Amino acid sequence: MELDGAGLTCAQVHDAAYGGARVTIASLDRARAAWATAQELTGPVYGRSTGVGANRGVILDKPGLDLLRSHVCGAGPLIPPARARAMLVVRLNQLLAGGSGIDPAVLPVLAEAINGGFTPPIQTYGAIGTGDLAALATTALCLLGELPWHHEPPPLSRGTTPSEAPPPPLSPDTTPFEAPPPPGGPPTDVATPHFPFAPEDALPFISSGAATLADAAIACHRLRLLLEAAIDVAAMSFTAVGASAEPLAAAVQEARPHPGQAAVAARLRGLLTQELATRVQDPYGYRAFAQVHGAAVDTLDRATAAVEIDLNAAAENPLISGSLAWHNGNFHSAPLALALDALRAALVQTAQLSAARLATLMDPAYTGHHPFLADRPGSSGALILEYVAQDALAELRLLATPVTTGTAVISLGTEDHAGFATQAARNALRCLEPLEIVLACERTAALRALHTPTPDRPLTPDLTTSRHALTPHPPP
Repeated sequence: MELDGAGLTCAQVHDAAYGGARVTIASLDRARAAWATAQELTGPVYGRSTGVGANRGVILDKPGLDLLRSHVCGAGPLIPPARARAMLVVRLNQLLAGGSGIDPAVLPVLAEAINGGFTPPIQTYGAIGTGDLAALATTALCLLGELPWHHEPPPLSRGTTPSEAPPPPLSPDTTPFEAPPPPGGPPTDVATPHFPFAPEDALPFISSGAATLADAAIACHRLRLLLEAAIDVAAMSFTAVGASAEPLAAAVQEARPHPGQAAVAARLRGLLTQELATRVQDPYGYRAFAQVHGAAVDTLDRATAAVEIDLNAAAENPLISGSLAWHNGNFHSAPLALALDALRAALVQTAQLSAARLATLMDPAYTGHHPFLADRPGSSGALILEYVAQDALAELRLLATPVTTGTAVISLGTEDHAGFATQAARNALRCLEPLEIVLACERTAALRALHTPTPDRPLTPDLTTSRHALTPHPPP
């Protein structure tokens, strides 16, 4: 994967994190130009010749590396190595876009860390959407040799057979990796990435939301796979209950041309083998599927666009451009946080319709089977699937609570607003599991409805099979 500061996508971030893609650097020209300009700057420059935050008015001869040491503070479990690796990829790409003024010699070292399986030990809590300062300061101290890297062999690259490649966890936020790296760091025969930061490079390195963007990119990629799989699940339910395909007609979509709606309807039409019209009008879970699920697809497209703009942006403060340092607020994550808030709300709506279709699959009026898809009258059949789906749906609703209605005032009032995109991205990752479970419940019931229901038995294996069918292993 060649990084050039301009073309990084959510799918590529995911591939670098979980798929074993190695990174190469296209050109250091923009980073070198910004660095050369930074050496010639005179006058107060935030973080280079002054303190930071409320100390912005304090002139310093050299800010010193204490800025890095003072910002290493976090709480909670360590994030999985894959997410930390994704953060390194994002920060490397951002620095290649130019504008930071950092010594470009650090960029090949970051690539070396990514390709060598080195990741910093980053804890979950410590950012509010105005820069992942603690995460990147931790990375800087690893590069300085003051903190140990976590090291493990990098993921197997594409081309490895599925039997050899370990799949990622179903939810990127529930990895078993929660302990600090072992004392002593990597094996003694493995060269650790090292870079001697100059004092003036401290702020330029950590002034970024790279960890938040990495989480957002992973979430957007995985959610796209789930939303695509949801259409296949809906097709199974349409067939199982004999739902009408009339609401999916091209004429209906042309009358209200939302792009996601049209795309979802066209895909679902292609999956149905016949015109099903046993009822004049079906419940909304079928009749309004294209409208609701299409809206989720459109919202995901907008969120992905917001993420990918920032993956390739020189959102540095100060921004080194032309011959000047421009002090600015490009670090603020409001566009990303708002897009991710909308995305999580859209996921709830599409999951609610999945739960509604699940309810019809339990109803003999729609399936022609016994209630709850039982094999005989009075048996519970697949009733428990509704409990599981509603539990997951309740979790999804909780995760959809907007973060952008809150704010924070810190650093003696000089930082008087926060975007909380960090929490929005983290919750988007957490949405993967409950959304997958709701869809898996519908899929399990639809499969049962499409065949002769079996006698009562534990349904956990069926549900697990459906979950694996929804999530490709290994990732694409």
